[in-house]
Amino acid sequence: MYYKTKIEDTVRIPPYRFGDPLEEVAIQTLNETYASNLDKKLGLLICVNEIEEIGEGRLIMGDGASYHKVIFNAIFFKPEQHEIFDGEVIDIVEYGAFVRIGPMDGLIHVSQVTDDYISYNSKRGTLIAKESNKTLDEGDLVRARAVSVSIKDESTNNMQNTRNSKIPLTMRQTNLGRFEWIEEAKQKGKKGKE
Repeated sequence: MYYKTKIEDTVRIPPYRFGDPLEEVAIQTLNETYASNLDKKLGLLICVNEIEEIGEGRLIMGDGASYHKVIFNAIFFKPEQHEIFDGEVIDIVEYGAFVRIGPMDGLIHVSQVTDDYISYNSKRGTLIAKESNKTLDEGDLVRARAVSVSIKDESTNNMQNTRNSKIPLTMRQTNLGRFEWIEEAKQKGKKGKE
């Protein structure tokens, strides 16, 4: 889910940017500083999109930059448990499929693809259901539900990333799965009612 959040901080404006519009420079600087950072409570910061308030600049001895207190709005992406996502399969591995859900990736373990037994075809890079012959390939569009969400905001060189966050997904419920599977199920349901 995407959230708009108000944040208060201080932004450093370097001297070579003093002639540029202050608000524009502040937004750009904040985005360079914070975009793609991960916070356990707020989620992944997508962008700073608006400055609500910007204070007078202060100078610090030995630094030619000005420092301004700012209140700004930022957009965050934070997946929630049981949230349903439409995404694209970006990688198939022996144990499951990685799915791009917005700016993060989730994993559908082979046990969560269908109710059928799933095997991995290494030559094709495909997951195949034994009885129904359903296949899951890289590039397929799917609908999945987050089983749980574990966001870790561990820092590496002051850059926070999403590698240690885990979003296990399932497609083993009604109206979940590859889009073609969902459509086939709807058509079967319509024929059964006639």
